[in-house]
Amino acid sequence: MRNYLIGVDLGTNGIKTAILDLQGNVLQDSYRETTIYYPRPGLVEQNPDEFYKITLYSIKDVLERSKVAPGQILAVGFDGQMGGVLGIDRNYNPVTHYDIVLDTRCQKYSDLLRDRYEDLIFKHTCGSPCHAPKILWWKNERKDIYKKIHKFIVLSSYVVGKMAGLSGDEAFIDHTNLSFSGLNEATKLTWSEEICGLLGVDMDKLPRVVKPWKIVGKVDRISTRICGLKEGTPLVAGAGDQPAGFLGAGMTKPGLAIDVAGSSSVFSICTDKFVPDLQNKTIVYMNSVIPTLYYPLSYISGGGLSLRWFRDQFAHEEKREAAKRGINIYALLDEKSRSLPPGSCSLLFIPHLGGRACPYDFKVRGAWIGLNWGHTKAHLYRAILESIAYDYYYALKLLKKLFLSVKIETVRVIGGGARSDFWNQIKADVLNIPYIRLDKKELAILGSAIIAGYAVEAYHDLSDTSQALINEVSRINPDVSNHQIYKKFAQHYENLLNQLKPTFHSLLE
Repeated sequence: MRNYLIGVDLGTNGIKTAILDLQGNVLQDSYRETTIYYPRPGLVEQNPDEFYKITLYSIKDVLERSKVAPGQILAVGFDGQMGGVLGIDRNYNPVTHYDIVLDTRCQKYSDLLRDRYEDLIFKHTCGSPCHAPKILWWKNERKDIYKKIHKFIVLSSYVVGKMAGLSGDEAFIDHTNLSFSGLNEATKLTWSEEICGLLGVDMDKLPRVVKPWKIVGKVDRISTRICGLKEGTPLVAGAGDQPAGFLGAGMTKPGLAIDVAGSSSVFSICTDKFVPDLQNKTIVYMNSVIPTLYYPLSYISGGGLSLRWFRDQFAHEEKREAAKRGINIYALLDEKSRSLPPGSCSLLFIPHLGGRACPYDFKVRGAWIGLNWGHTKAHLYRAILESIAYDYYYALKLLKKLFLSVKIETVRVIGGGARSDFWNQIKADVLNIPYIRLDKKELAILGSAIIAGYAVEAYHDLSDTSQALINEVSRINPDVSNHQIYKKFAQHYENLLNQLKPTFHSLLE
């Protein structure tokens, strides 16, 4: 009898679920959208129970369509959004909505952490304090609800806990999800008593920290009735969506680099050292699933969404043309921009439409700089593509300073943007590093399945398994002459961010 694993990816816009064999091949998968609520400007919420219910029905769907017997599922692994939290009571029932990372009601507490404790946060934590401001908001602004909260947990912990029928005392967080708490000791994989004490965060409301491969529970009778899994099927703690995706992409050796070309644009390398970026406050970290490894990175919040914004606001004619020709709208925009020279005829774009994340400055906004009468929509579009690469160039420069011995030979590209060879070529040219695409697409789900398989001893080494299950399918080498041109524009981009900062700040006063 063949055995299989299930991976569940709890994303912002929807839930992806798949059944995989032990060679990492997907037998059946499912995608179901989730609801994002916008009660008022700045408020963004999601319903944790919706994620729990959709997960159950998604598992049922892939089981039925794959015709895999429930008893052949060895374990279920999970990954999910990392920047949000929710509060549960002693019975593991939600006391709050899921406080998603996009929600900005806790902004004054984010500012407080940056103004008073930024050095401490960068020295001890991973540098991305998303959970702490939210916890402080609930404590200080909703005191009645705060009293009812037994533990603050992340979304994947909630879904796993509900499927297993856990109690509030059994609540958990895996060590990769600590990365966005702002309350952790990055090298010890624990909560920081010092930071929690300074901020007044009640540590008894924080869950226990576990390894991603810990079996935290088993499918209970209630969940079995809906999802169709065999009662008692192991449920594994799992990881944050990015660390799971990095594991799926084989990012398990120091010196490997990755570009996540998704809604948020992420550039990262793998290292075995934690070197805080105390000078620039730009490079932040994620803990790897493998406890001895780290992912220093820089990201553009909503970087990839800039392309969607451009498509929806400016490319109406191109949408119609793409539909008529039966091709992807982004492929058409690539086609129209490909013949333009590097630098888009001296046009620059600032892609931080929702504020700058690295270094943190929520008042920074987007802009095109250098427009003239000859610029077309194709120039505007190409400038967006190039701007993401320029931001990566700046991040790479800082990473090389922090890690002098690291030599980056290739960049693995994942996410929806990885399908664009044109964009991959631009990035390869700007960075002067070859770009590689992999043969697997849903790498977060693959990573979750690898973690689940390791938990039940179907795999005996996380790194070896992740390397064995993926293959390179294409390589794009940089054009050296284009790189020389792009170096100049990348420096202009960096200069502009500094020069425009006072203007951006003044506009929001």
